[in-house]
Amino acid sequence: MSHYHIYGLGAALVDTEIEVNDQDLNQCGVEKGLMTLVDEDRQHQLMKQLSDHLVASKRACGGSGANTIIAANYFGAKSFYSCRVANDETGRFFTENMQQAGVDYPSSVYAETGISGKCLVMITPDAERSMNTFLGASAEVSTQQLDHDAIKQSQWVYIEGYQVSSESGKAAAIELREVASAAGVKTSLSLSDPAMVEFFHDGLVEMIGEKVDLLFCNEAEAIHFTRSANVQEAAQALRAHANSFAITLGAEGALLWDGEKEIKVAAQQVQAIDSNGAGDLFAGAFLYGLSQGWDYERCGKLASLCASTLVAQYGPRLREEQYQELLAQV
Repeated sequence: MSHYHIYGLGAALVDTEIEVNDQDLNQCGVEKGLMTLVDEDRQHQLMKQLSDHLVASKRACGGSGANTIIAANYFGAKSFYSCRVANDETGRFFTENMQQAGVDYPSSVYAETGISGKCLVMITPDAERSMNTFLGASAEVSTQQLDHDAIKQSQWVYIEGYQVSSESGKAAAIELREVASAAGVKTSLSLSDPAMVEFFHDGLVEMIGEKVDLLFCNEAEAIHFTRSANVQEAAQALRAHANSFAITLGAEGALLWDGEKEIKVAAQQVQAIDSNGAGDLFAGAFLYGLSQGWDYERCGKLASLCASTLVAQYGPRLREEQYQELLAQV
């Protein structure tokens, strides 16, 4: 019997989310819709330029993989998350959030020096999120943060694709996949962001290895990763990299492959105001469903319902009471 439903590896960041417009992005030199890695000075510069927007800013424990794992736990899963923070106020804020969600993490989570990672999330009126991320201590996540016993006691492992941007993170991702595969634990990975696919394609292929059991991506990531002309071509090409996959299609829902057949899942029609965290939540809901023995269609319905609900409100995570409310609808 597995002790954990899901074992995750990813960034540990604290998000500051603010509302901006396209002119703000242009004035700040921010690429819209992408995650851009920046140093601490650049992030301070952005915060200063946008200081008049920060009055109503919201802070939340984040990082793509953390969002996924925390969501799975709020649905009812038991999870472990390998990450890295500094022993500062930001890092303690992050680990307190993990504890509140019931997520276990390694004793080596705190770096001896440095500062914790932060992400400035800029939301435009079209609900697009543009992220500038200072990784800080999170860039130091390595094989030292892996707990092999916990990996072997899990049903699934989930690897955040952003780890490809760090040599130590990529090495940890590969070791996690290898340990899990050798132990018969199912493997899943998210491509994370179009910029990761564009600039780190070969590294992502290394992280995936021969195949993962389940791949998460959105339409742009699927097309760029497989170098295809459209999503249908990409869906065919992804089968060489994964035994199953879920491609999110925004307002069009999602396209799933369960290893035998394609399944289309519709999205709820909502007025989107903030897409930050929607893909992360989709993965968390989907993995929770699989951990409960659900078929892909039911997993997709929960994941799509949750993502549709999230984009209609601000922040990377549902309110605590919403998880069980949405679960009751499928």
